[in-house]
Amino acid sequence: MDRAATAEKIAELIAPFNKKGIEITEASTFAGDLEFDSLTVMDFVAEIEDAFDIIISMNQQAEIENYGQLIDAVVKLQG
Repeated sequence: MDRAATAEKIAELIAPFNKKGIEITEASTFAGDLEFDSLTVMDFVAEIEDAFDIIISMNQQAEIENYGQLIDAVVKLQG
């Protein structure tokens, strides 16, 4: 799956978690802009892993701060 298709799928997955309806850009941060708490992050990561059949390690999660980085990580993990 290319980056654009991956971004589109992630956008669909993030919608239910975006409680405030924030406009999401590549620079949108999960903790700051979207105000995700640790439980929300865990639930969202589980959705991503299921949808793309990948595993995002805790180390990788710690490095992903914004939406653009998440897209890049998922693309890379899909190989």
